[in-house]
Amino acid sequence: MFAGDNRDKNKELDAFKAELSEKDFQAFSDFIYSEYGIKMPPVKRVMLQGRLLKRIRELNMNSYAEYKEYFFSKDGQKKEIFNFLNVVTTNKTDFFREPVHFDFLRDEVLPHHDGSGFLKVWSAGCSSGEEPYTISIVMNEYKRTSPGFNFSIHGSDISNKVLSKAAKGVYAENKIALLPLELKKRYFLKSKDRINPTVRVKPDLQRNIVLKHVNLMDGHYDMNETFDVIFCRNVLIYFDRATQEKVISKLCNYLRPGGIFFIGHSESLSGMNVPLEHIKPTIFRKI
Repeated sequence: MFAGDNRDKNKELDAFKAELSEKDFQAFSDFIYSEYGIKMPPVKRVMLQGRLLKRIRELNMNSYAEYKEYFFSKDGQKKEIFNFLNVVTTNKTDFFREPVHFDFLRDEVLPHHDGSGFLKVWSAGCSSGEEPYTISIVMNEYKRTSPGFNFSIHGSDISNKVLSKAAKGVYAENKIALLPLELKKRYFLKSKDRINPTVRVKPDLQRNIVLKHVNLMDGHYDMNETFDVIFCRNVLIYFDRATQEKVISKLCNYLRPGGIFFIGHSESLSGMNVPLEHIKPTIFRKI
């Protein structure tokens, strides 16, 4: 082994052993809260330390302090912000996650929409695309028996990385293991790779979906639409109560009167001053 190899190995070990100091963690925590409303309490320090390690290695840096200095530099933040967001945000989702919402969409919303023959849905915090594609499956299934019906789905997220995955529409085959066989055949194409089997959503499932980057903390969203249904599920859990109320209020500006608003099963709007009335647990109607 050459001397240079030793230096490289020691550098990697030093980076691996380094710790994210409380002061540096607080700087990142304050930034992510002020800019994106995401809570990052002290108990998340070890998590952030682990997630940043890979990025620090990719940048060939020696420490978290070096990364922080780069990130908060004049040009560093502009270059690094989307990589940082990909690190700090959690993107866990599945097809037909929390299925009661999709049952309600199918059984209550679609049969009773206003008769215009066109329904607009926003999946806010769509992550890697399983939610908007699930909505598209429900809509396409309804369209099979209602040929005059049409729809559009907007999916948005703060992470460009997951939006890119959503646009590709390729998933591990086990992601659709619990779907009925007829839906698998109708809406997914199987890869020929038996070692790492994947599925790709068919073009029919993608045709009515638009994906875009949206920061829910922005004062105004780049959405020139008024929606009939908004899904904002398992997103509020990252915000404190005051921020949750502000975000819900802004989202409601894009929901038509009588429109339906879904939140995650671990979330609550209790006590909030927002223009929504409770229909069922986690399901609301705009007043």
